[in-house]
Amino acid sequence: MLDSKYFTIVTYGCQMNQHDSERLAGQLKSIGYEYTESLSEANFVLVNTCCVRESAEKKIYGKIGELKTLKASNPNLIIGITGCMAQKDREKLFVKAPHIDLVLGTHNVHQLVELVKEFEQTKNHVLAVWDQAERLAPDVPTIRKGNISAWVPIMYGCNNFCTYCIVPYVRGRERSRPIEDIVKEVHQLGLEGFKEITLLGQNVNSYGKDTDEYGDFADLLQAVDQVETIERIRYMTSHPRDMNEKAIEVIANSKKICECFHLPVQSGSDTILKAMNRGYTTDYYRELVAKIRKVMPHASLTTDIIVGFPGETDELFKETLEFMKEIKFDSAYTFLYSKRSGTPAATMADQVPPQVKQERLQQLMDAQNEISLAINKTLTGETVTVMVEGPSKNDENRLMGRTGANKIILWDKQGTEKIGELAKVKITTAQTWILKGQLTT
Repeated sequence: MLDSKYFTIVTYGCQMNQHDSERLAGQLKSIGYEYTESLSEANFVLVNTCCVRESAEKKIYGKIGELKTLKASNPNLIIGITGCMAQKDREKLFVKAPHIDLVLGTHNVHQLVELVKEFEQTKNHVLAVWDQAERLAPDVPTIRKGNISAWVPIMYGCNNFCTYCIVPYVRGRERSRPIEDIVKEVHQLGLEGFKEITLLGQNVNSYGKDTDEYGDFADLLQAVDQVETIERIRYMTSHPRDMNEKAIEVIANSKKICECFHLPVQSGSDTILKAMNRGYTTDYYRELVAKIRKVMPHASLTTDIIVGFPGETDELFKETLEFMKEIKFDSAYTFLYSKRSGTPAATMADQVPPQVKQERLQQLMDAQNEISLAINKTLTGETVTVMVEGPSKNDENRLMGRTGANKIILWDKQGTEKIGELAKVKITTAQTWILKGQLTT
């Protein structure tokens, strides 16, 4: 019997990258590779890269450098680089790190098997990077990481060209999957035991805009909501400009779509929003939030904010700070602006000094923490429905789950709970990031 071959995948970046890693793992398994967490045990190491920030890129090049030592001790080790950095840097990767064997672009994920076979036959560098996918990639075997929640891509690419973002350049133009394919995949995942699915796209609200065949995002949500084999539906990421009343109504009237709206505002200053090419104003965003809260008063609202974008003065930053206090987000993911070569913002005048960015970030985080805690305190005494996800990371005697509004809840294990089931928990304690409670059923 032949010795087993082992692979491992090191994944950086967004949920789409994580799902791509699941597709890559499935393909390797189909040609006889077994998964290992150990880099030293692996015969094949695949690094799935991100290039949204240059700091991430430096970290990844550090990891690629580490692999050189592994290759020296095991010359037969195959090293592959995929993801957004592979799409951007292509053959430059072979120049910077000659110990790399394969470079696989974001449009070529489905080709891994044939590329591995090509390398095994020739032992020469293999480069597979299309500039743009002309059509959707065919389905490939997929190994899901969890067993409760699963990602389901509904579209690939992005047409927005925000001035700070590299994604449209490395993920290509928007391409939507047929509704029937998505519904079929969701149904099958339910049969396999998954309880919650997250619909994935760089901008899910743009679903269907590239074709007249499939309907729009609201139509897709309505179709997926009818799938009986699953319990919950989430989606990410939304662009505020493309979230409309039709989608809000579908979510409000649905049986399974979670009452959580993640709408990245990025800035509370119209001047900065224009410079970012976001395509909406703060007044538009206010009206959108008002529409959501009118129809779904108990929905949670989360956002992303970039601090220190080029040209952001103290006054413009204060506009963002005041806007955040006015809207009262349940939580906000706050980021320091970081230059990304190849994007318009990288060469804009009036770049903000690092120390100023850091000070502003701290102000935003302090203000948001107060808001998050105040909102969470209003839930004390309420009984909420939670999907049981498993033991708390810090205490095996406690279980953890999330509400439809994406609140993390901890409670003392009773022994009757089953992973993946919905349970009722009464909130007893509110903290900034989590809520604690007692099981009631």
